[in-house]
Amino acid sequence: MNTITRYFYITILFIYTAGFKANAQTKAKDVNDNLFSAGYAAGFIGGLYDAFYPYKKLLQHGDFGLGAPAKLDGELIILNGKMYQTQFTGKTTPMSDTGKTAYAVVCFFHADKTLKPGRVMNKTTLFKYLDSVLDNQNGIYAIHISGRFNYVKTRAFPPVQQKPYLPLAAMLDRQHFFEFHNISGDFVGYKLPAFVEGAHISGYHFHFLSDSKEAGGHMIDLIADDITIEVDTLNSYTMDIPQTTDFKNFDFRKDRKEEIKSVENGKKQ
Repeated sequence: MNTITRYFYITILFIYTAGFKANAQTKAKDVNDNLFSAGYAAGFIGGLYDAFYPYKKLLQHGDFGLGAPAKLDGELIILNGKMYQTQFTGKTTPMSDTGKTAYAVVCFFHADKTLKPGRVMNKTTLFKYLDSVLDNQNGIYAIHISGRFNYVKTRAFPPVQQKPYLPLAAMLDRQHFFEFHNISGDFVGYKLPAFVEGAHISGYHFHFLSDSKEAGGHMIDLIADDITIEVDTLNSYTMDIPQTTDFKNFDFRKDRKEEIKSVENGKKQ
């Protein structure tokens, strides 16, 4: 092989390799900045509680998130790639990846910014503070809050027994609430914009997990003491919807905004 031919092949190989690396980095960035949803929020809120999406596949889309186990059996939280379930009894335990979820949202969490408010805040003032620093009203944000809390109130639903399943807003009297004082732990959640309402739950949505991994649930209220807030700004979202008869026959024409507010806050609006 002469010198010119050898340089030609080396140049082609360099271009191919560089292109492959750039392509791989782009794909990695896209995956890391993506919010993935298994299921459609309005459908889940409306009663689609049968599990359909394998946890093993879910964890391929993210290591940070929240959702619901099969049959609405408590609350699901995913932190650092590990899954935990808080049942209506208050018992919180690690989950196996052999089952399926009825609804979940996840991402690969990489903090873009870290904040330390340095003051005591309740749920209302915390959300106002977050609004002041998350200034893109149409942004998609993953939020990790860790530290000490003077007070945390969470909830979980008992599993549904038989069809037809009632919408979540019609089962608020079945919630079980849990209150914790002077507890350390993590809140995993998202702030999502209004334009994704329906497919997702817009606004703030958080689940809690104590440092001991023995307490958790959907956030109802809190008083934060010494906390650190990490934020990951996402730029895309993808979704896998159930290929089930119930989903195919579900009526999505009903406006469930008020129902979602009731479910998020644990009480009728």
